[in-house]
Amino acid sequence: MKNALLTCLLLYVLAGLSLAAPPPQLGRPPKGDSTRLLTGKVMDKAENPLPNAVVYLTNTRTRSVKTYIVGQDGNYRFPSLQPNIDYEVYAQFNGKKSESKTVSQFDDRQQVSINLKIDNK
Repeated sequence: MKNALLTCLLLYVLAGLSLAAPPPQLGRPPKGDSTRLLTGKVMDKAENPLPNAVVYLTNTRTRSVKTYIVGQDGNYRFPSLQPNIDYEVYAQFNGKKSESKTVSQFDDRQQVSINLKIDNK
């Protein structure tokens, strides 16, 4: 009788513990934001901002492209980038193009800043 009571009590405690902390679900991101932010500025060679330049961001895995038209300050911003994907970024202004830069999945910074320069002459 005593062994049966201890066994029931042990099963009751184990059942309570398993309900208290459900296991993490596969495919769901962990709590908190694990995405990355890419920011930067589009400038000419003299480091003046280039308003209305277009920044292109390419996901190297899917080849999908996002664009951003910079404002008067030349700044751009791409939030919510996946940390396990490489991205390529470049800018265009008046038919001229900057060098292409890479945001590597091996770079573990949550915020990456890349300035893009275009020879506007």
